[in-house]
Amino acid sequence: MLYYSGHTRRIGNVDDGSTVTDFLPAERARGVTIQSAAITFHWPPFPEKGNEEKTQKGGKPLLAHSTHTHHTVNLIDTPGHTDFTFEVVRSLRILDGAVCILDGVAGVEAQTEKVWYQASNYNIPRIIYINKLDRDGAAFGRTVQEVASRLLVWPAVCQVPWFEGGKGRFCGVGDVIQLRAYRWPDGGDGKAVEMLSIDDPRISETPFADEIKKARTALIELLTGYDEAMVEKCLEFEEKHLDIPAEDIVASLRRCVLDRRSRIVPIYGGASFRNIGVQLLLDAIVQLLPNPNEAPDPEVSVGRAEGTLTQLLNGTLLSKEAQMTPTTPRGKGISTERRPVAVISNLEACALAFKVVHDARRGALVYVRVYSGSIQRGASLYNANLQVTEPAQQLLRMKASDSDDISSLPAGQIGVIPGLKHARTGDTLVSYIGANPKTGPPFPLNTLQLRPIEVPPAVFFSSIESNSLGEEKAVKKALGLLIREDPSLQLSMDEESGQTLLSGMGEFHLEIAADRLIKDLKAKASMGEIEISYREALLYPSQPQVTLVDREIAGKKAKAGCTATVKPLRDDEDGEIAVDDGVSTVFENGNRITTSIITQGDLSVTLEQRSGKLPSHLSLETIHVAMRNGALAALGRGIQYPFPFATAHVAIRIDPRIDIYGADTSPAAISSAAREATKAALKQAAQGGTAIMEPVMNVIVSTDEASLGAVVNDLSSERGGHILSLDDADVTTSGVREDLPAIDLRRVYAPRDPFEGGTTFEDQEQAMMNNSSRQKTIKARVPLREMMGYLKHLRSITSGRGSFVMSADRFERVVGQRERILQKALRGY
Repeated sequence: MLYYSGHTRRIGNVDDGSTVTDFLPAERARGVTIQSAAITFHWPPFPEKGNEEKTQKGGKPLLAHSTHTHHTVNLIDTPGHTDFTFEVVRSLRILDGAVCILDGVAGVEAQTEKVWYQASNYNIPRIIYINKLDRDGAAFGRTVQEVASRLLVWPAVCQVPWFEGGKGRFCGVGDVIQLRAYRWPDGGDGKAVEMLSIDDPRISETPFADEIKKARTALIELLTGYDEAMVEKCLEFEEKHLDIPAEDIVASLRRCVLDRRSRIVPIYGGASFRNIGVQLLLDAIVQLLPNPNEAPDPEVSVGRAEGTLTQLLNGTLLSKEAQMTPTTPRGKGISTERRPVAVISNLEACALAFKVVHDARRGALVYVRVYSGSIQRGASLYNANLQVTEPAQQLLRMKASDSDDISSLPAGQIGVIPGLKHARTGDTLVSYIGANPKTGPPFPLNTLQLRPIEVPPAVFFSSIESNSLGEEKAVKKALGLLIREDPSLQLSMDEESGQTLLSGMGEFHLEIAADRLIKDLKAKASMGEIEISYREALLYPSQPQVTLVDREIAGKKAKAGCTATVKPLRDDEDGEIAVDDGVSTVFENGNRITTSIITQGDLSVTLEQRSGKLPSHLSLETIHVAMRNGALAALGRGIQYPFPFATAHVAIRIDPRIDIYGADTSPAAISSAAREATKAALKQAAQGGTAIMEPVMNVIVSTDEASLGAVVNDLSSERGGHILSLDDADVTTSGVREDLPAIDLRRVYAPRDPFEGGTTFEDQEQAMMNNSSRQKTIKARVPLREMMGYLKHLRSITSGRGSFVMSADRFERVVGQRERILQKALRGY
């Protein structure tokens, strides 16, 4: 893409480590994408003097672009490895459209399904590009059927692969919309393309031309089921599908792509390694995917009100928030004389920080997506999450590892702001005219939040130790940079051993993190063995534990009390509720925490009376948050094992008459009292014994049918897993999204693969049933401990044809012989 757009002068190769977007040393050494990379280019490219496009005889261009309007394309290349799912998630959060690249040989793989449904959560319109059609075993038609059966969408075939003589070399594609054929010479750079009409005598009488016409008819029939304008066109042209203008088909297909209810996804094909089909894919991107104004309206919140960015900009959301919270926390309400629109008019820009990268020369590079307005160079940006203001002294447009200086970032664009010291992934950045440098925009705009980026829980951990005491400070600084770059890495301290623990999404994830820490950030440290993050669970409840804290905290007198009880959490108690401002219940980190502010023995006391008994510097919300933080701190480490608690129900109560001591009771004092009371309750409950809980994973394995028995036996017998289902990956859905109805494959058009027998759907289905190399999907639940090093073992028993993806399901108690073995390993005796 970068080569054809004029961004680079050469075509990179993953195997050679010469690609532009994979610029990290670890990426080039391993041949995989580890972190997402952003590049901006234009398509169609602007003509350069002396570099005009090659032409055929008669002066006609070899490749006529379907669009002549130059578009700015922000390309983000994301990893495919399951350990780097967070890189994909935070990129999906800010995309307007996506291209899903499938392997024409492997088809729809398990990780493909996982990322596909992550994109569905953000309502992102997509195009599918079936790559590697030049390889032995590639099957375009079979992959189209898998798209329908496993991704639960209607594939709109827009190109048909062209094989020389019907079963020879893959040489080009047939354009179903334009009724053309494109042929690439063997061994070229892809810029020299021969374009033929289907009426050209060289192909007009061939089965390839007939297949293009058949695909055109199937495409029109699919669109008529979801687009009224196409129905009218069919009637206008008396259902002569070949006569309908291409521009009308493109317009109809675009409407269907942008309407997620249609579930129509365009399908294109090619062979990128041989430079076939890439330019046509770029044409499809600018023709079919939405521009920023057509993308789904971003979700935002202001104070307690939630809505969309459009509602915020037109003042509706501010009016809604004013009704829910008539005054600010400081008692200063929004003046009724000043309309919400007047406040919004001063909002210069609203952006989301979705990625932070440390550069040795320029420091922290914060990647942002601008959703409204424009960020100007030198503007003051208020971080609504951290409530700090930082200047945007420089703005950059990234080109992978290179960059260009720019003066502004308008809405819809992706750019980089270097030098921000505090911004993290998921923070909302606001530029506001006349904002206070310390407090930011006026309330409630200082609470503005774009939909945050969810960070998945870490399941593996390893110890990190500096090589010497003198290097400890430098190692901690390097770890801080690493975690700021990748929030899916988590840092914690083992209180007993004093070790620093680094947690991540998988073995490869931690391996890469250690590699970057030592080689890129130059930290002089060593990494211990990768281990599993277990949990400790209560078996019995505790008696109420009363605690009074009376000491200095941060040099100030602190005094507060509270009462805490703990008990095992029942399965029917999960979820999150909030009864009222006096009683708050949340579900966090696998535990349920209930905080209450009541007057003991007099439950009829009203909320206003409770508030009246509190000091002026304490609000109900402040007390709830302080108690909750104290409980979470106590739950962060077990009593009998060095693991956090899970499935515990903590109830903390404060009676303002006996637990609050005027000015001496600060939020820190309340949090400290809650921590000590919760810890005392946990110790008392643990006297009866506790249990170890281990993470159990949802595992989806894709393998050929010849290896199916070996894989099933290994998962169920050797690894203690529970097989949930065995699915035929070619003809059935894997059930990832059970809320969507299945696609009737008999209504799906898929061109016949030249190397598959049969011509009808039944013939192809029977051929697949008799093919021992067809893919099967195994769904199972397996303890994470048993999945350590599984990829290498899976490749061994499937001759390299197996792949798998796993996600955390829940923590379950370890019982029987496995519990005794684990206890012995943890205790050392």
